[in-house]
Amino acid sequence: MKKIKMHWQIAIGIILGVLFGVLLIQFNWGNQFILDWIKPFGTIFINLLKLIAIPLIIVSLIKGVTDLKDINKLSKMGIKTIGIYLLTTVLAITIGLILVNTIKPGRFISAQTRTEMLSTFGQNTNEKIEQASSAKTHGPLQVLVDIVPENLMYSASYNGNMLQIIFFTLLFGISMVLLPEVKTVHLKKMFEGANDVIMKIVDIIMLFAPYGVFALMASLIAESPSADIFKALATYGFTVILGLVLLVYLIYPFLLKFWGGANPILFYKNLAPAQLVAFTTSSSAATLPITMECVEEKIGVHKEVSSFVLPIGATINMDGTSLYQGVAAVFIAQVLGYDLSLMQQLSILMTATLASIGTAAVPGAGILMLVIVLESININPAGIALIIAVDRPLDMFRTVTNVSGDAMVAVVINKISGNSLTPKTSE
Repeated sequence: MKKIKMHWQIAIGIILGVLFGVLLIQFNWGNQFILDWIKPFGTIFINLLKLIAIPLIIVSLIKGVTDLKDINKLSKMGIKTIGIYLLTTVLAITIGLILVNTIKPGRFISAQTRTEMLSTFGQNTNEKIEQASSAKTHGPLQVLVDIVPENLMYSASYNGNMLQIIFFTLLFGISMVLLPEVKTVHLKKMFEGANDVIMKIVDIIMLFAPYGVFALMASLIAESPSADIFKALATYGFTVILGLVLLVYLIYPFLLKFWGGANPILFYKNLAPAQLVAFTTSSSAATLPITMECVEEKIGVHKEVSSFVLPIGATINMDGTSLYQGVAAVFIAQVLGYDLSLMQQLSILMTATLASIGTAAVPGAGILMLVIVLESININPAGIALIIAVDRPLDMFRTVTNVSGDAMVAVVINKISGNSLTPKTSE
């Protein structure tokens, strides 16, 4: 497969994984065979990507900050980055709310189907509610408290603490910039060398990507719920995916063209490997190494921009997750018979925006934040049982959106910073 371009290798892996899964589940022993002998290779692939995520953030962010050599330039880039991330998040939620109120997917689910789903997935819902309970009891400034780590080693042991790693890394990099260059020149060279090593590790991991995504897709087919429930949730899923498609292929291209000075077609062609990995892993954090490689090497964003913008984006920029939370909250309300007021929907907009900042960049984290969004409009979080059956497939699509949004903002910030796109390689 060496002669086939990487994004095509990954695409072939996805298709073959689906076909293999569909074929084997026709046999009584098929599901268990996939879970015992195929799924572990998918888990290994995700673990490899997560393994490299935090080291990559540390070395690339420090290198990016120290390359700027100007604190004022760094602060301006930070403000612009966070501002654009918040703007796209609000746009995403707004699109979701408009679509869910127009299509009204909740009216397509019968009372019998509702009862069946609440019964089938009630236990999983209770687990999610318990996981989110601690977040509900915290004060409004808890997000700021959580950013500052009390133990760096503990923070580095869990990818969900990525904001804490970013905080320390920025502090470290800024301190290097403030010191005389003669005192940090050797340290900077060390991080530059470490960055090259980490990126080579990413290249090695990507050799395993087609086989990893094959295993992930086959196991997804084996673990999928019954087709009857998928049919009942088809309209809801369609609403979410339609919103994500509009965001990725209408809003983002507009911003890329007029704010980023980039060709949207070439942008998506070169980002394809990262999008495919995002689709199969459902994790922005796990996809980050591939995203950085695509954005820097193929799209041509300057490293000082990508190494700053992308790690932050993988943590706080969750456009796909935010859109999904808006659609899901209103959908659950529709099914349960609630007529949400304008103020309640504005509350969804604000709460989902804030919740997206604290959402861990790992599979399924968005549904935990949905508990907070539902409680902000006085809807019983038990209603999550209505959507949990299709959460994983939709998580795959919204992760693609999250990663695409991160890359798009990197291109825009690159343009605003006065840089032109200079790709090193292109597929």
